[in-house]
Amino acid sequence: MSKLARTVSDFLASRPQYTRDIGKLQAYIDTVIDWEAAHGLVLRAPKLDDSTSTAEWLKAALVPAPVALAPSPIPRSEFEKVVALQPALNTLFDRISQDHEFLSATLESLGTSDEFTARVYDMYLKQRALGIRKPGVIGIHRSDYLIDAPESGSHGPRAKQVEFNTIAASFASLSSIVGDLHRYLLDRTGFAGILDAGTISKDQLPENESLTSIGDGIAAGFGLYGRNDAIVVMVVQPGERNVYDQRWVESRLWEKHGIRVVRLTFADILEQCVVGPDNRLFLGEEEVAVAYYRSGYAPTDFPSEREWEGRWLVEKSRAISVPNLAYHLSGCKKIQQVLAQPGVVERFVSDRGTAELVRECFVGLYPLDDSQEGKQAYEDALADPTKFVVKPQREGGGYNSYGEDIPRLLGRISEEERRGYILMDLIRAPGFRNVLLRNGQLVASEVVSELGIYGIWVSDADGNVVVNRHGGHLLRTKASDVYEGGVAAGFAVIDSPLLV
Repeated sequence: MSKLARTVSDFLASRPQYTRDIGKLQAYIDTVIDWEAAHGLVLRAPKLDDSTSTAEWLKAALVPAPVALAPSPIPRSEFEKVVALQPALNTLFDRISQDHEFLSATLESLGTSDEFTARVYDMYLKQRALGIRKPGVIGIHRSDYLIDAPESGSHGPRAKQVEFNTIAASFASLSSIVGDLHRYLLDRTGFAGILDAGTISKDQLPENESLTSIGDGIAAGFGLYGRNDAIVVMVVQPGERNVYDQRWVESRLWEKHGIRVVRLTFADILEQCVVGPDNRLFLGEEEVAVAYYRSGYAPTDFPSEREWEGRWLVEKSRAISVPNLAYHLSGCKKIQQVLAQPGVVERFVSDRGTAELVRECFVGLYPLDDSQEGKQAYEDALADPTKFVVKPQREGGGYNSYGEDIPRLLGRISEEERRGYILMDLIRAPGFRNVLLRNGQLVASEVVSELGIYGIWVSDADGNVVVNRHGGHLLRTKASDVYEGGVAAGFAVIDSPLLV
């Protein structure tokens, strides 16, 4: 059993020592890659600029997912805290989604600065005006954290929220399998040569149910629709590489619940689906009960009006969309920033203790609009950009600005455009060494890890809660000199936590 990391110095001292020499670790490459292939820890191969990248080849070619060779240290107390907090966050965002006055006031403050968010908001208003009523609500969320561990200060390491994802939260399936990989390597090798594993025990590698929780949550919502012979449509991106993370969800729905899944893009939906009597959505002769979005979170998912029309076909129907439009909007960065203002969390969370726990996870968040606070934040960001990150209303990784990129961004955009961004205090997570395996090559690097906790919410048409629970976890690890943390965007590897 590891010593509980109560202070920052405890946390830093309790972390194992990872190797700086990868010369003796080459045997791990074949072992790990073969294990990944045998257990479905894979991605579709990227398109290459040569004649081999035919459409047929791309469908058949797989590559092992990028992974950390050993688990990375996370304070046990903070891990357990954010896992326990997830149901409260699920409840918070469900209440936000139902508060039309709050959503409207917050999102309309963006003005015309963000065309994509404005388009989703307009669709939400259109749906609301039509009085469309769905059989239930399904939320598949992920709350992401970095461990804040300043060298000075009396408090211990603390998990601070990076963002709350309400749409297309990915890597739940592959994350669970990476945990299995690390338990296998601990049993088989003891991580020999990678780290000093003499004090590591299996209870430091937490079980992870994220491979099954997403499918089980969708199945619970599917039951509210009331048609056992209906199907789930998984809405995907054309050319998706992270197919197998999604296929595990599909397999769970079929093998555990007998629910069939069909994969379609938004353009496919427009071409192949129709809304029939009683606003029921049909794919041919089959009725669609749930549309689970693994797409739709970025402007690039809507290259033409056809994709917007495909989404509207779902939203105006009786099919339960995951997420619904209000949930999608609730995950915007502007909502996150406004939540950090005094009294806003308390608008939705009546229990004082719970509200304080939620607030403890926040860092400083500021508008960049023409308010007095926004003007001050603008000046602060220019004065010392190394303290901050500037975020647009975007998901998917690669959109944020850091350090000296901040003055360049703020100097390039207009005052109106600035309203579409928020300013956030930069969380300074302590670095450590680990060995990463990507594209068949090992790299020993100074890294940091970002912890995500999945949340599952299901409620019926009257708001009665059916499911409210955490759904496992994701750990992404990246080089400490890289700001962004997305695996799909190419910045990070999939990892699992070592609780210390």
